Amino acid sequence: MNVHIDLCIVPMGVGVSVSRYIVACHEILDEHDLSHTLHAYGTNIEGDFDTVFQAIKACHEKVHAMGAPRITTSIKLGTRVDREQSLRDKVESVETKRKKPV
Repeated sequence: MNVHIDLCIVPMGVGVSVSRYIVACHEILDEHDLSHTLHAYGTNIEGDFDTVFQAIKACHEKVHAMGAPRITTSIKLGTRVDREQSLRDKVESVETKRKKPV
């Protein structure tokens, strides 16, 4: 089963800049061959349910190994089994509807 996730991992106790931790997590997502898109307050990820959660666990392990004593993570996720739909499909659906006159 595929899953769409909005993920926000916040290392705590490491100062105010967390970009190096985000880079490390994106490298892990690449290693797991997951489609992902960075946005200002997190990352959208899509892929096989188990693979995505394995990658999230690997991100936590990496961020701790980089020196973060605590991590707080927010996850919003959705699954759909009636048809295939990518994250891009969902965005395009809204963009198309916004362009139509009322």
